Amino acid sequence: MSSFLRATLMIVLLASCGGGEFSAPRDLDNACSIINERPKYYRAMQRTERRWGVPVHVQMAVIHQESKFIGNAKTPHQYALGIIPLGRQSSAYGYSQALDGTWEEYQDAERRRSARRDRIEDATDFMGWYMHKSEEVLGISKWDAQSQYLAYHEGRTGFSRRSFEGKPWLVAVSERVAERSQLYQAQLQSCRR
Repeated sequence: MSSFLRATLMIVLLASCGGGEFSAPRDLDNACSIINERPKYYRAMQRTERRWGVPVHVQMAVIHQESKFIGNAKTPHQYALGIIPLGRQSSAYGYSQALDGTWEEYQDAERRRSARRDRIEDATDFMGWYMHKSEEVLGISKWDAQSQYLAYHEGRTGFSRRSFEGKPWLVAVSERVAERSQLYQAQLQSCRR
């Protein structure tokens, strides 16, 4: 076998092994299962909680809603007339579904130009940074998953203008985020024992 063919096979083999971080954990309804399957996620969220004060269960509930813990999640494509592709709904990407502009703002503010949205450590730090700023600017408790999610989704300006009031579907989603946050909180208390 030629060295070129051997090198090509090795690259294909290595590339096929590298995609595991982008798949979702098996049981998204069980916080203990998530952290047991992906201890790296839990360590990243704990660091974010220590640095920014955003509880792990709030981070988990928002990540669940935004990306279902899929590291390379993207928004769906839009189509004109149902068939003509127009591109993606937004630039949201990664675990946190951060938009390009907001991500760049975070990178500049925290001097983290190499941070990536598809790396859990960076995504949770971004969420902590964003929610910390929402508490500073809007007075939203970091434990208030519903309001933090609304500010996260609508942006702080949209939240202060109460833009979500015209979106009953979004209010319903934020209520589900709050419920999941409470579920995860209870589960985390039991699985830590």
